Amino acid sequence: LFLSVCRLKSSVSFLTRPDRPNLAYHKLKGRNPGIIFLPGFNSNMNGQKAIALEDFCNSLGHAFIRFDYTGCGNSNGNFEECTIGKWRKDVLSILDELTDGPQILVGSSLGGWLMLHAAMARPDKVAALVGVAVAADHLVTTFNRLPIEAQKEIEDKGEWKFPTKHSEEGYYTLPYDFIREAENHCVLNSPIPIACPIRLIHGMKDEDVPWQISMQVASRVLSRDVDVILRKGGRHRMSEKEDTKLLVNTVDDLIDKLSTVT
Repeated sequence: LFLSVCRLKSSVSFLTRPDRPNLAYHKLKGRNPGIIFLPGFNSNMNGQKAIALEDFCNSLGHAFIRFDYTGCGNSNGNFEECTIGKWRKDVLSILDELTDGPQILVGSSLGGWLMLHAAMARPDKVAALVGVAVAADHLVTTFNRLPIEAQKEIEDKGEWKFPTKHSEEGYYTLPYDFIREAENHCVLNSPIPIACPIRLIHGMKDEDVPWQISMQVASRVLSRDVDVILRKGGRHRMSEKEDTKLLVNTVDDLIDKLSTVT
């Protein structure tokens, strides 16, 4: 455990950007297609899924990147000032500055929402997508389902205490402006112009993000090569051993598919 912690701390690099906060990342050199892991909301690059994928890519000799969004983990910036738009730019910075050739994006929860945006913005670079409990539009949809009185109260206070089991307080505090900005990045209201292979994994016992969202994404994307994999006992983080094994196998299959095509 001590060695593992030291490895994580000592191997962090920073992508410096003149106009934006520096991003912390860990990069594994190797062949393409490369894999990039996009963490979930208020998460970081040291999660179980990210490390499992890194170990897998290392054993296979494939390139891999995990990173922290602005204001998260070891990256610079203030979390309270972050927006979906800023985190979207983070993903594009990683893609543009740190990778060459085709990439498979693996997005967890909010990272799954961001990977869709990255695939639309960089269709020539994003070769495939793997979503785990994709939370496309979820924060905005949840807010809009609140009673009008509750929405007005949040607007007046300027913040929303979003309920979650993944915080000691039992909620995440979101600025009202975060929700308003996030509305500009909703994708489920119209066809999603993504044509690459897509795999969507979702637990049916997910109490945070309904598995039906993955079904919505599947129906909205233009790609015809889309599989939705539902885990009957899977929860939001999909962190059980068999869940992680499924994720790694899914990525492995896509690598084979892309290698055969190219």
